[in-house]
Amino acid sequence: MSAKNRVLVTGAGGYIGSIASYLLLQQGYSVVALDNFSRGYKKPLVLLQKIFGKEKLHIYKKDLAENLSSIFKKEEIDAVLHYAAYCIVDESMKNPYTYLNSNIAAASNLLESMAKYHVKKIVFSSTCAVYGDAHYIPVDEKHPTNPENPYGESKLMVEKIIEWYGKLKGIHYCILRYFNVCGASDDGLMGDSKKPSSLLVQNAVRGALGIEQFYLTCPQVKTPDKTPIRDFINVMDLNEAHLLALQYLASGGKSDIINLGTGSGNSVMEIVRKVQETTGVQFKLNKTTPRRGDYAKTIASINKAQKVLGWKPKRKITDSILSLVKWYRNHPNGWKR
Repeated sequence: MSAKNRVLVTGAGGYIGSIASYLLLQQGYSVVALDNFSRGYKKPLVLLQKIFGKEKLHIYKKDLAENLSSIFKKEEIDAVLHYAAYCIVDESMKNPYTYLNSNIAAASNLLESMAKYHVKKIVFSSTCAVYGDAHYIPVDEKHPTNPENPYGESKLMVEKIIEWYGKLKGIHYCILRYFNVCGASDDGLMGDSKKPSSLLVQNAVRGALGIEQFYLTCPQVKTPDKTPIRDFINVMDLNEAHLLALQYLASGGKSDIINLGTGSGNSVMEIVRKVQETTGVQFKLNKTTPRRGDYAKTIASINKAQKVLGWKPKRKITDSILSLVKWYRNHPNGWKR
C-alpha cells in the first residue's frame, strides 16, 4: 500500500465498521469514513476524530447508491473496506426488497466508482449466510453456496459482482465470509448500538446487566439442546483479519475468498450459561416468536485464513463477554443519535 495508507471504510458508523476505523487509526492508517447514518452513528466517528485528529479521519454522510465522484476525486484512496449493508436475517425474510435492492445497488455503485478512479483493492465483509444449512462441518470455502434468506442471497450476489469487477476491471479483492460476530473493542470504547440487536451474546449481556429483558428468539432445531449451534468470533479478531487482508492485497496477494470464525461452536443455551457464569447473574429467559431463516448448525473451517493471511483468533468467548460488559456499562443504550 502507498505511504498514505488511506482506507475508505463504508458503513463506518456501524458496529463492525466503527471498530474497524478505530483499529485502522491505531495502526497508523488514515480513514475515509462513509455512512448514510440510517443505521450507523456519527458519534463514534466524532469521538475518534477527537482522539486521532481530523486530518487522520474524514467523515462523509452519503448513501453508497449515490454519486461518489466527489469523495473519490478529493480523497486519494488506496483501498476499500466494504462493511455497509442491511444485515438482519429475520428482517430480510420480512422485507426482501430492502436487502435485494439496497445491498446490491450500493455495492455495484461502489465498485463502478472504484474502477473509474483506479482504486484496485477491496476487502468485502461477507457472511456464512451464503452457505445456508451446512452439508458438512466445519464449513470450508468449497462448501456449496445455498442461501436460505434474502440477506445471505444479497451478500452472495455482491460477491459475484466483485468477482466480475475483478475479471473485467482488474480489481483485487478479499471476500471474508464470517460467522457470528460478538464483543466490543477490548477497552470497551467502541461497541454495538443496534436497537433491537439480533446478536445473541450482546443481548445476553444486556439481560445480565438489567438493561433489558432477554428473549430466546431461536427456533427449535435438531441439536442436543435443541438450540442452534454457531461459531462466535470476536469483533476485534475479525477486524484484525481485515487489516491482514489489506496487507495481503497490498503485497500482491491474489484475489480470494476466506472464512473467518473460531473453528468451534457453541449452542445458544451454552452461550447463555457462559454469560451467566461470567457475569455472575442468573437472568430470566423469556420466549418469543422464533426468528425465521435460521438453520441448525454451522462452524467455520479457518485453515485457509491461517494459511493465506497468517491469521487465527486470539480471544475467547469470555473476552467478548467482558468487553461487552465494559461497553454496555458506559453505553447501556449504545450511541445516541
